[in-house]
Amino acid sequence: MSECSIEGVKKLTDYKWEIPREFKPGMRVPGVVFADCDLVNQAGRDRALEQVANVAFLPGIVERSLAMPDIHWGYGFPIGGVAAFSTDGVVSPGGVGFDISCGVRLVKTDLSEDDVKPGLRALLGVMASNVPRGLGTRGRIHSAEDVLRKVFTGGAEAVVAMGYGREGDAELTENNGRFPGADPSAVSGRAYERGRDQLGTLGSGNHFCEVQVVDEVFEPDVAARFGLYEGQVNVMIHSGSRGVGHQICTDYIQVMDGAVRRMGLELPDRQLACATLNSGEARDYMSAMACACNYAIANRQALMHWVRHSFEAHFGSSEGKLGMDLLFDVSHNVARMESHVVGGVERELCVHRKGATASFPAGHPSVPSEYSDVGQPVIIPGDMGTGSYVLVGSTEAMTESYGSTCHGAGRTMSRSKARKTILGSELRKRLESQGILVMAGKDSLLAEEAPEAYKDVARVVEICQAAGLSRKVARLRPMGVLKG
Repeated sequence: MSECSIEGVKKLTDYKWEIPREFKPGMRVPGVVFADCDLVNQAGRDRALEQVANVAFLPGIVERSLAMPDIHWGYGFPIGGVAAFSTDGVVSPGGVGFDISCGVRLVKTDLSEDDVKPGLRALLGVMASNVPRGLGTRGRIHSAEDVLRKVFTGGAEAVVAMGYGREGDAELTENNGRFPGADPSAVSGRAYERGRDQLGTLGSGNHFCEVQVVDEVFEPDVAARFGLYEGQVNVMIHSGSRGVGHQICTDYIQVMDGAVRRMGLELPDRQLACATLNSGEARDYMSAMACACNYAIANRQALMHWVRHSFEAHFGSSEGKLGMDLLFDVSHNVARMESHVVGGVERELCVHRKGATASFPAGHPSVPSEYSDVGQPVIIPGDMGTGSYVLVGSTEAMTESYGSTCHGAGRTMSRSKARKTILGSELRKRLESQGILVMAGKDSLLAEEAPEAYKDVARVVEICQAAGLSRKVARLRPMGVLKG
């Protein structure tokens, strides 16, 4: 392992690094990055460490500005950034991101690799015909304004009531499938327009629907509680709030720009636009953000319905008999009010997680009752050529990272650079030679998500475990990937 080459960054442990307040005059608190030395150096070259320091300028930030090992450059906050703010502090749309409540859902089956592999190409074909995907694709659920209002407030239950899912799905979704505090009147007309035809669509970019097999179990007892075992085929769905979230973020960045000017607040980056939590601007943003979160959860719920329907059609059996139960659904672009102990005192904080996943331990009130004795499932997607992971929340994460861990591998290469340096058609052939079938739209878009455009997810996950942020439960190997 090389030495850290970023001047001023201090090593606390092999997997924990401090950016002191002196790193950049104006920082209110230090920064802390969970990474190994090589990843810290990479984050420094990417200027993502500077973003960690910039977040530390924000009023009301508590203790430290944090970053997970999948850290890379983002809008305002780094992707992989975590920050908690006191009730007299601020909320910043850049600390959530444009794809509000982008997240991951894992659907289990009772099928083995031998059951699925011979007909995998045909199965992917059925999924491709049933799952709307791609940039700007319209979904099957036309959502008039009254329907969108129900989705904005009801989340998963709203689409289950439409027939897309089953009773109990919402209970195995973060926040029981519904983020509180949603107010549809805080959502702009343009966001309504963009959400009308996108419910139940996968989208493009790094979003995917992937058929996977559990190829290694690390904690058998926890895996058994999650219903996971070696050789089991599962389906992972990664998508978010589509145009709704993007528009809400865009709208409120403009609103927050005005709030910053009114406060006379000097920030090192305009992309950190924010408003105090007790302000009307902040209340409206949090209400609109909750609407986007509920839209995203409903979107993944509908996508799971199309996946279940595809398996039923391919295998000629009901999804219930195929064991297609939801393991969990968790978001990784949110800001929400949570209780945390700071300096021995329990406080209400607004925790921003941008490209970071909640990692709550056994007994935490946010953990579904089914998993309350083991902890929250943490679902970490890899890229098309590497494994994904299921982890479990840890007690240490509550003190180290406000109950947070990584959300994926993290990019090392921009999408434009990936398109220039990687040939999508050759990537497709390479993946198929490794036994991974890929169905995607344009080869150029496929190149954007090549394995070499990302960090090694196994390494990122190992660092999270070594730092105490989460524990590995199982690894899932990709068999077939459906992308926009």
